[in-house]
Amino acid sequence: MIDMKKMLLVFGIAVLATPIFGQEVGLQLYSLRDQFKEDVPGTLKLINDWGITKIEGGGTYDLPMAEYEMLLEKNNLEMVSIGANFEDLENDPQKVVENAKSFGAKYVMCAWVPHDDNKWDLEETKHATDVFNAAGKLLKENGLTLAYHAHGYEFRPYKNGTLFDYMAQNASNFTFELDVYWAQHGGADPLALMKKYPDKFSLMHLKDMEKGVEGNNTGHEDVETNVILGTGQIDFASTVAEAKKLGIEYMFIEDESSRVVEQVPESLLFLENLNTLD
Repeated sequence: MIDMKKMLLVFGIAVLATPIFGQEVGLQLYSLRDQFKEDVPGTLKLINDWGITKIEGGGTYDLPMAEYEMLLEKNNLEMVSIGANFEDLENDPQKVVENAKSFGAKYVMCAWVPHDDNKWDLEETKHATDVFNAAGKLLKENGLTLAYHAHGYEFRPYKNGTLFDYMAQNASNFTFELDVYWAQHGGADPLALMKKYPDKFSLMHLKDMEKGVEGNNTGHEDVETNVILGTGQIDFASTVAEAKKLGIEYMFIEDESSRVVEQVPESLLFLENLNTLD
């Protein structure tokens, strides 16, 4: 069970942030993966206590769909985006469509493209782009938007730019979910990316990187380097303001650290204090 004393403490902090967010700031449920293993109803209630109403997920944590949907409704949580693995998008995109529709989601995001060890070059980039365009066409025909969540290995050099540039310039039936942590970790500037491709980002992950961490192009890092928004390396004042300017519909907090329950309320307070989401 979730520690109720801790839960009440974080509720007392986070409730202050609730009024300004409306429909924009949500939570990526992977943040609470460990808590869901212990207590699904309590974890969903915790998200509700934080004042969050929009979520990105995709599974039911082994609960029957009807029971899980009842819990979402009880906690005023709307699954606006679901995750899909690359294999399903490549081999059975109709399955992805049906899963998204079962949740009533508007967006489908893919967070990783499988590749051998650390090998990621133009061949993998072209293949992924083709798969996303093909699957994205089917999703689009069903009223859904496919967004690829770049993880850092896409920012390796290519011609006068990066392999991400190839993907963005050839993305006809899909968009991107900008994870500001992974973009910066991979050597890109999240704000510059939004300015360069103002029509290519439909979703965002808000995640901060501990100061002193040096990025790389592997797409891997210690999850404990996820820190409270505004205390790390990312320029959130500029990136969140630009996201609003571009009309990015949902910005999901994602905190993969073991301190997530303590950190999310503090991150919400930080976003409130930015005064950019009014």
